[in-house]
This record gives sequence, structure tokens and C-alpha cells, in this order.
Amino acid sequence: MSIKIKSTLLFFICLVTVPLFSYAQKSSMSYTVTMENPEWHFFKVYLTCTGIKKETIDFKMPVWTPGYYQRLDYAKNVINFKAVDGGGNVLKWEKTSDNTWKVNSRNNDIIKLEYEIKTDRSFVATSYLDENRGYIVPAGVFLHIDKMINHPVQLKIIPADKWNRVATGLDSVANEKFTYTAPDFDILYDSPLLIGNLDELPSFKIKGITHRFIGYKLGDFDRGKFISDLKKIVETSIKIIGNIPYKHYTFIAIGPGAGGIEHLNNTTFSFTGTGFNKRENYIRTLNFLAHEYFHHYNVKRIRPFELGPFDYDNGSRTKSLWFSEGLSVYYEYLVVRRAGISTDLELLNAFRNNIKSFEGKPGRLFQTLEQASFETWNDGPFGRTGDEVNKTISYYDKGPVVGLLLDFKIRAATQNKKTLDDVMRQLYKIYYQKKKRGFTAQEMQEAFESVAGLSLAPEFEYITTTKELEYKNYFSQVGLSIDTAAIELPGAWLGFTTRVKEDSLQIATVEWESPAMNAGLKTRQVINTINGKRASTQLLNETIGRAKVGDKFDIGIFSNNIVLPIHIIFGKKRQKEFKIEPILSPTPLQKQILQSWLKG
Repeated sequence: MSIKIKSTLLFFICLVTVPLFSYAQKSSMSYTVTMENPEWHFFKVYLTCTGIKKETIDFKMPVWTPGYYQRLDYAKNVINFKAVDGGGNVLKWEKTSDNTWKVNSRNNDIIKLEYEIKTDRSFVATSYLDENRGYIVPAGVFLHIDKMINHPVQLKIIPADKWNRVATGLDSVANEKFTYTAPDFDILYDSPLLIGNLDELPSFKIKGITHRFIGYKLGDFDRGKFISDLKKIVETSIKIIGNIPYKHYTFIAIGPGAGGIEHLNNTTFSFTGTGFNKRENYIRTLNFLAHEYFHHYNVKRIRPFELGPFDYDNGSRTKSLWFSEGLSVYYEYLVVRRAGISTDLELLNAFRNNIKSFEGKPGRLFQTLEQASFETWNDGPFGRTGDEVNKTISYYDKGPVVGLLLDFKIRAATQNKKTLDDVMRQLYKIYYQKKKRGFTAQEMQEAFESVAGLSLAPEFEYITTTKELEYKNYFSQVGLSIDTAAIELPGAWLGFTTRVKEDSLQIATVEWESPAMNAGLKTRQVINTINGKRASTQLLNETIGRAKVGDKFDIGIFSNNIVLPIHIIFGKKRQKEFKIEPILSPTPLQKQILQSWLKG
């Protein structure tokens, strides 16, 4: 998943130098978080505001966290809210919106809030607490004052008894245990915290900057090799952009689960360290970490214009999320290959899998990359589910494929003098370092075209329209062939899958233009009978296993207390394999481009 603030820590500090000094002289905001009974799954939060004298103060909680582009409505987890003044006198308050608490502060110099955060989901974008560990997603725990997002903040964590570590990207306060500071709430919201008896791998330095890997139950694996490979990944990523924009970086492994979220100087991600004896698991994990690490460039600093300043009340929609997420997938494969960890074949197969996944979904005929980016707030990052699954795509599938074609086009057009790397560096230097803002969609296309030295309008139609991708010419120019011919798969085909739910055999998925779809099957329908017999998974598998193309398949669908008969004829499935291989007799230029692409 992975997932987006104004621009960068340096940018923030430059922006708020004067306000910070003013705030420091006049007011302060300080949080304390406790977790005395972690098995109850509640964080207790205390906020002390000093010097913010107003008749009323609106305290707000974000409805989402940057890096995860869907509403999570964190405020629903806030309970037992209380407000008092410096003398302990109760202050009246009211909930004026789903995520706003208006406190009648009566111009008091000191305001104190107290509330609890209930946690019930162990997920990278939600806070969680149990007897083993605590994980804080700051956007879902800490309230900011409306229109004072730039206010500096201090945070003290009091871990549960017998817990001894806190991992975070926040800067520590000298001589204050588990106490941290942020120049504003954007930085606070960008800095998750993991609390518990944590494990840490040996740190490494690149150009004098420390990189750490800390986590919960990291598992049993070759830690020396893992850290050596991780260092190569970081070095390779830095080589692409040519700059390190942070003072320290922390990989924070939060435990089992799925997903990861990137931040300016850290990333939090699910990790168990198991299964590394299988190479495919090891490479998949390193690709995942390369993706999250590369995000600190691509989206945290090289970012669409809409992703900063953030709209914490509504979310920040952009049509360019395909660039941020899709190209980070593209670079995760390249970085691990260029670092000398994966092989040429593993790299080519990774892109082949993305192509097969994208081309195998009919959503490519209905939804553009820009639409997938903009509508992720409703559809999710992998597209819609249920009966609408066939109408959407994932920018994680099409994004890296379009990035691949754009890179190949640039290399061929410039005789391998320029690459997608040059586009990334140009966007980084112009919009992050110089203009200190994000790029518009038009500015992004102009950067591509200035590097390529020609119009890329045909290629950008792959982003703005549903035009079918043409692979062969792009691949051949860099010394690769791709097989786009459809082949018949063995066996007879119906085109649906099932699951057992509440002792019933239920349709789980229906493939596009399959015999099942053409017969009218839909997801969530319950199969009552198969060829006149009571439906079961075993009977279904046996029937399909002995079927031939042209055989009849009669089922009864239970609906509104009656059984409706549906007749399906077994068909033959055709599928494109998209096998990618180097061509046998490349020209010197083709050979040069291919080696440059593979090795960097």
C-alpha cells in the first residue's frame, strides 16, 4: 500500500521559522500517552496547551493519514473526552462535527484535555495496542487546533510496564526518556511510533547518516545478509536521485499483517522475517522495502501538487497518484536488481506479472490511470470489489507498466543518453529543492518531454485514456521481445470461483466474458444444486475436473426462497502469457540500452 505532506522537513522548517519562534515565545502544546493496561486496547492521551488564549478552541482530528488514501474516520475511536483549565475546573465542550471538539476555553492560559483511543484493528494505517506491543498512527491519536497545524508540539510516551523501547522517526528531546519533538503537526502526523520490547538489527551508515531497522518479533533469519542487502538497496536508491534529504532514517517493522506506509525519514510496515529460506519470499520482501524506502523521494518529496498542504478534514485527491505509487513499484524492481540482489530473469518476471495482472482485468477497458488515482478514495488502491470489480484497475498494476514504456521510450529517443532516472532527478531538483512544492500534471509531462527531447503525447494517452498498451515496439527498441499471442489453456472452463459461507456454497468471483458471466452468474449468489445434486465444494471440483469443452453444467441458484435454474456450457479459456526475453541478435545500441537499464 503503501502513502505526503507539504514537501519536506527542511521545507517545513523554512516555512515556519518565524511562526515557530512566535509560538515558542507565547504558547506550547505538549502530549503524554500512557498505556497502563494494554490488554484492554486503550491508549490514554493527555494534552496541555499553554498560552493559547481564546474564548473557544476547535480541536480537530484528521479523517485520514497521508500515505493511505481512504477515509478512516479516526475520531470515532475517541472516547471519554474531558477538558479542564489550569486549576482543574471543568470546561464545557461540544462535538460540532464528526472530527471537531469545540472547547469553551474562556481565555484561560492553560487548557488540559484528556481522552482515550480505543483500538481494535492491527493494521499499518490504524493504531493498535495489546499486551505485546503498541502502535501509534499519530493522525488517529493527536488533536490539532484548527488553523494552527504549524504549531510545534512535544510528545512523551510512557510505555506499559516491562516495555523498554520506542521506535519512531521523531527527534528526541535531550535527556528526556521517550520524549520527542516535532516542529509542527504535519511532521508529528508523519511519524508513527512502535512501543514494546523491540528487536533491532545492526545499523548502517551511508555518507555519515545512520539507518536503523527496529521491530516487533523480527524472526529467525540471516540478519547479517539481510542488513547487507538492505544497505545496498538504500545506496542504490540514493544513487538514482543523488541526494540524502534526512538526518536519520528508521525502518520500523510492526509485526504480522499486510501493507506499509512511507514517511519523510521512516517507514512502518508489516514484517515477520519468516519464510526467507524460499528465495521468492526473500526477494518479495526486499522489493517491498525498496518500494517503501523509495517513497521518501517519490511522493514525500517528488510529489503531485495536490499532496500538500494536506486537507486533513476531507482527504487530498490527485489524478497523479499513479506516478507516486506506480513508479515506486517500477523502481522497487529496478533498485533490487541494480543492487545486485535479484537476477535479470527475476526482474523481467516481476514486470511480466504486472502486465499479466493488468491485462487480465477488463477494468482496463473502462477506467484510466488518472481515474484510478482520483477514485482510490472510493474504490481502494486495488479497485472495486463485488460486481463492480470488472470496471476498475489498480495503479499498482498499470502504473509500473506505463513507467516501463516511458523509460524505454526515453532511452530509445535519446540513444540511451537519458532515462527515467533523469526525469526523477529533474522533478526533485526543480519542485522539491528549488520551488519547494509539488508538480502539476502538466509540469510532470513537460519534465518527461524535456528529458526525452520530443512529444510523449501518445504515451501519456496511456494515462489519460483507456487506449490499449502496445508493447512490442517499446520492448524491441531496448533489445527485448514480449509474446503477446493468446494461447488456449488446458481443460474446460466455466469462469467462476466459490467459497463456503454459513454452510452455503457461494459464488466469490465471476470472470469477465466467461461462460459463467454470459449465463448471468453474479457474486454472492448461493448455489443450491449442481446437475440436480446438493451443491458442495467436492461435487463442484469433481464435476469440473472431468468436464470437456461443450459439456452442459446445470446449477440451481437459491434466491427469494426459490431455486432458479441456470444452464452453462463449458468453454475454452484463452490467455496471453506476456513472456519477456532478450532478443537473440541485438544491435550494439539495443545491447547498450538493455545493460544500462538492468545495471543502472
